[in-house]
Amino acid sequence: MAIVIIDVREPIEYKMGHVKGAINLPPVALMAGAEALAELPKDTQIVVYCRTGTRSVASMHYLQQLGFTRVANGINQAHVEKNYL
Repeated sequence: MAIVIIDVREPIEYKMGHVKGAINLPPVALMAGAEALAELPKDTQIVVYCRTGTRSVASMHYLQQLGFTRVANGINQAHVEKNYL
């Protein structure tokens, strides 16, 4: 199963550069139910990242509350590109 990478920065930050193939879902979208992930199996491996790792830690909790069981903190773009691609 493929890894889903989620960039939890704000859209303007995402537009300035992001991991290739990453989905942009800021924390507010996750708190609202993450409709974009509705069809995703709950056991999908998800890696979340932001600029420093702070927003991604909070976002991990939102995703877990939505039932996702395999969520990792990718910290930032460079760390994700080095360790998950």
